[in-house]
Amino acid sequence: MMDLRQMEVVVAVADTGGFTAAARQLHVVQSAVSGTVRALERELGTPLFTRTTHRVALTPAGEAFVPAARATLRAAEHAREAVDAAKGELRGQVTVGIMQGVWAGLHQALAELRAEHPGVVLRLRQAPVADIRQALREGTVDLAVVALDRQQQRGLVTRLLSREAMVLVASPRRRLDTATGEATVTWADVARLPLVDFTPGWAIRYAVDRAARAAGVERGTTFEVNDIVAAAELVRHDLGVCIMPPSIASHFPDLDRYGFDRHAPTWQVMVVRPPGEPPAAVAALLRHIT
Repeated sequence: MMDLRQMEVVVAVADTGGFTAAARQLHVVQSAVSGTVRALERELGTPLFTRTTHRVALTPAGEAFVPAARATLRAAEHAREAVDAAKGELRGQVTVGIMQGVWAGLHQALAELRAEHPGVVLRLRQAPVADIRQALREGTVDLAVVALDRQQQRGLVTRLLSREAMVLVASPRRRLDTATGEATVTWADVARLPLVDFTPGWAIRYAVDRAARAAGVERGTTFEVNDIVAAAELVRHDLGVCIMPPSIASHFPDLDRYGFDRHAPTWQVMVVRPPGEPPAAVAALLRHIT
């Protein structure tokens, strides 16, 4: 009869992409991993993986099995956490999704949770917003502190933490001659400047693209990066300008900031989680996030 250990082994093979890597992760010999998978495949009457000399891939049956197995393993973990909580011992682990540069008071919440419940293990997973949303759906992330638009929030429980109008940052050497004559820019100003942009899939990029469409402006991208510090370095060397939230721009006080006269991209940071009653450790962290 199928058991949790078999599910754990299959998920490990799927996550690591091979039997040898899964064995290392699980601290067992490879033959034990291979034998466990073969036994489960015999029980299910279908292969879960296709095996070649160079790679291991999920079959359609494996693609269906792994999310269900992952959810079952998580449910078993939650059951153990519930028993620990009933005994007054909050344990378990919480996996938190986070976008680069977005903390929104999370440091303090993590410190408070560790002080209150030292038995809880906290795992932070930094990724683009699209990947984090997928991880929330799959159950590999328990909660996240991210910026989502209204459509991306569907199917999730959300609580707003902060809302900002984004700014344009530039090197002081650039000394922008803006249409308004003040420390604000128009989208027409932006269209004339070399732009340091973030890659598609980033929440900042979503917001900037949306605002540019609302302003009716075709904008180009001179540099495309997937790192905030790299973006700031390009701006610092006057290779371009960049649009980002003020809370992130504040980390680079040597750069000049300009507001938008109209159609400023907006940045809404929220704590999000899947629907349903959260596990005890997740609920404890949520109480500390303000």
